[in-house]
Amino acid sequence: MEMEMRTYPNAWVKNSIMYKHGVGGGSSGVTHELSEAKQGGFHYTIGPYSKPTLYIKPGDRVVVETADAFEGRLKSESDKPSLLLRVPFLNPQCGPIMVEGAEKGDVLAVHIEAMAPRGDQPRGTCCMIPEFGALTGTYYTATLNQPLPEMVKKIRIDDKHVYWSDRITLPYKPHIGTLSCSPEIDSINSLTPDNHGGNMDLPDMGPGTITYLPVRSPGGRLFIGDAHACQGDGEVCGTAVEYATTTTITVDLIKGWTIEWPRLEADDFIMAIGSTRPLEDATRIAYRELIRWMVKDYGYDQWDAYMMLSQCGKVRLGNFVDPKYTVGAAVSKKYL
Repeated sequence: MEMEMRTYPNAWVKNSIMYKHGVGGGSSGVTHELSEAKQGGFHYTIGPYSKPTLYIKPGDRVVVETADAFEGRLKSESDKPSLLLRVPFLNPQCGPIMVEGAEKGDVLAVHIEAMAPRGDQPRGTCCMIPEFGALTGTYYTATLNQPLPEMVKKIRIDDKHVYWSDRITLPYKPHIGTLSCSPEIDSINSLTPDNHGGNMDLPDMGPGTITYLPVRSPGGRLFIGDAHACQGDGEVCGTAVEYATTTTITVDLIKGWTIEWPRLEADDFIMAIGSTRPLEDATRIAYRELIRWMVKDYGYDQWDAYMMLSQCGKVRLGNFVDPKYTVGAAVSKKYL
């Protein structure tokens, strides 16, 4: 515990679901630090059995030091992922963070406030890993073709740009790839998304947004990691610009708001998130959950919402490279 600090700095958040219904809504919370040293060891599974690293109250802020998806093992462009990485020991997670009062049937609201590159002359890493990615044979998409070549690319980054090459500069558009509460009984590897959250790789899940996660285990057991400096829809080669961060989040608790799948709120839209295979079923889950949300909380008739989304719904592709694929279905707040 470091200092008292006012929560919810983004102006639109004062009109958010979190602010209006959260236990800590509108109050000042305590700021905690979850450094790499305090974490002690990262987790590669998300579940109800790991030892908590931090206890907080609703409305508190946490400043988290996340590692990159490879826990820093790929140090140069001459490194070979097959020699230095071991599946499934990828995608290290910070946490679990325990939230006072969180019970099954509640929701944790996670407001991502800021994400900054961590380390001297920070660099991100993108790579091609054998039998991993959207355009190669994998364990789940079995082919007799040889794996694509292994490659590692190191990319200089700062808080404004991603310097892909001498010719190409991309905007710094950070997001959290993996954000999750614990399932009730299962312990699921950190590479796999599902209805608990997990490795969704959704580019919208960045600073200035709030993610709503279903609580199924006492305390919620919040996990966070896998930060990306930028990522295109689909994360097609299997990795984004993976990097270590200092990420600031505010965590609140909404009592009795039972949801089945993760949800996201931004200043101008709401989004429901589905993860499964095949990709079209992930899209179906996302749209179904969005319709149910519109009916329950915004007074829509189910069939009217269904037909209206056929005209104005938006779909965001998270990843289609992991064991399960992720899709977000969104609608503008102006229609709510």
